[in-house]
Amino acid sequence: MTDTTLSDADRAPDVVDYPTPRDPRCPFAQPADVLATTESDRMARARIWDGSTPWLVTKYADQHALLTDPRLSIDEKREGYPHMTRGRSVSAQHTPPLITNTDAPEHTRMRRTVNLPFTVKRIEAMRPRIKELVDGLLDEMVAGSGPVDLVQAFALPVPTIVITEMLGMDYGNREDFQHASHTLVSHDATDEEHAAAGAVLGGHVAAAMQAKMAQPADDVMSELAARVQAGEMTMRGALSMSTAVLIAGHETSASMIALGTLALLENPDQLEYFRSIVDDPKAVAGAVEELLRYLSIVHTGVRRIANEDIEVGGDVIRKDEGVILDVAAANWDPAQYPEPGRLDLTRAARSHHAFGYGAHQCLGQTLARVELQEAFRALVRRVPTLRLAIPAQDVDFAYEGVAYGLHSLPVTW
Repeated sequence: MTDTTLSDADRAPDVVDYPTPRDPRCPFAQPADVLATTESDRMARARIWDGSTPWLVTKYADQHALLTDPRLSIDEKREGYPHMTRGRSVSAQHTPPLITNTDAPEHTRMRRTVNLPFTVKRIEAMRPRIKELVDGLLDEMVAGSGPVDLVQAFALPVPTIVITEMLGMDYGNREDFQHASHTLVSHDATDEEHAAAGAVLGGHVAAAMQAKMAQPADDVMSELAARVQAGEMTMRGALSMSTAVLIAGHETSASMIALGTLALLENPDQLEYFRSIVDDPKAVAGAVEELLRYLSIVHTGVRRIANEDIEVGGDVIRKDEGVILDVAAANWDPAQYPEPGRLDLTRAARSHHAFGYGAHQCLGQTLARVELQEAFRALVRRVPTLRLAIPAQDVDFAYEGVAYGLHSLPVTW
C-alpha cells in the first residue's frame, strides 16, 4: 500500500513567511509552503511585513464559507488588521469609507451607488469598442518587425485605454498613472515613495473630477461628480473611488494578458486547443476562466479581521485577530480542482476565487473577463506564429506588487 502522507520536508509549516517567494524554476506554481497548507488538517499562520502572524486560510471550502461570513470584517482601520503593505497601513487611516473598506449595511449602500457602470449589460455594450482597440494595437504591433515587448505593446495599453476612457480621464497621462499605480501597490516602496505616488495620481484624478463637475460627459467620473453634486457622495469619496478604479482597472488585467500569453506559449497543446475554439465565444470564455484559476495573479491574499470567535476545522480564529485568505492557494486546492498545477482549458473553472467571493468580490470582474476574452482571441487569431524571443527561463517576472506579473515579455512571430 502506498504511503500518501506528507514527508517531513513537505509537511505544512506552522508559520509561513508571506507573501511567500515562488520557485523560479516553476514560476506559475503556487509556493510549496503555502500549497502544503491546503492539504493540512490545521490552518497555518502568515508572518507579514510588520512581524505579525495573522491566520492563513488556503483551503477552498474554508474560504468559500468565510468570504460570506459576517463575523469577518474588512474594516482596515481596526487595530490588528493585516495590511498588505506598510504604505497601506498608513494611508488606510485617512481613507474615506469605500466599498473596499466597509461592511454591510454601509458597503451594500455604497456598492449600489457605483455598480451601474460595471453591470454585465453596460460592459457587454463596450465589447465592440474593446475589440476595435485590441485590433488596432495588434495592427500597430505586426506592422513592425519583432521582437517587441508584448507588455508595452499590447498587455498594458489594452486595459489602460479601456479604463481611462471608461472613467473619462486623459490617456496621455498614462505614464504617470502606470508608474504611480505600480508604486502604490508595491511591497518595496518606501513611505516617501508611496506618498509621492499618491500625490501624483491624486492630482490627476482631482483635476479630472473638477472638469467633470463643470462639463459632465458620458463616463464614470461624470456619474460620480453628479452624485457629489446631489449630496449622495462626498468629494473625498468620489476621488478615492476614482483612484481605486483607475489602479485596479489596469494593473491586474495587464498582468493577466501578459502571463496568460506566456502560459499559452509554454503549453502548446493548450494553445492549439485555443486556436480550435477561437470562434466559439462560450468556449473562449471557459478557457479564460481556467487561465484566471491557474494564474491567480493576486498573490497577497484577501485581508480581514474577526468580529468574534470563529471555529474553522480544529482551529479558532479569535475576535480581533487578522485573517489572510489566499485565493491563489484555494484555486490550486486539489480537493476542489484535481491536478491543479495542470493548465486545462476545458476544465469547468468558473467557481474559482480569482475575483474573490461574496459581497466584496471584484467590482470590475465582468470588464476584466471581456478584456481577456477579446485580447487572447485576437492575439491567437491575428498572430498565429507568435513565440518567445528569449528563453522562457529568462522571462522577467514581477513579484513586488499585490498582483504578480511580468516586467516584460519579448516576443516575435
